[in-house]
Amino acid sequence: MVSKRPKRTYCVYVIELDQAVTKTKWFTEANPEYTGEKPCVYVGYTSKTPEQRFEEHISGARNKRGPIHSKKVKKYGVRLRPRLYKTLQNMTEEDAKFMEVEKARRLRKRGYGVWQK
Repeated sequence: MVSKRPKRTYCVYVIELDQAVTKTKWFTEANPEYTGEKPCVYVGYTSKTPEQRFEEHISGARNKRGPIHSKKVKKYGVRLRPRLYKTLQNMTEEDAKFMEVEKARRLRKRGYGVWQK
């Protein structure tokens, strides 16, 4: 009997961005109603732990196909914000993709400046 590989699970993560990001055109275009009262964040999803993914972004990680990090997070990433994503764990890839978009939408509605790929 062949054992099945465990099914991969995904999670959503949130990284706080430095406020200097608010001076960039790409960020202000994505957040026209941002007032500066709440932090700026990056929202993503991954099959790795949020800590592993954060380290990949900050270190500028690459694989044989090229960069696996966001240049924007590498430049402006400050820290993970676990309280903003702690309930968004152990999902299918489809659910994680949906919840990444939904989390970004909800954070914008609460006044956060949000970047999402």
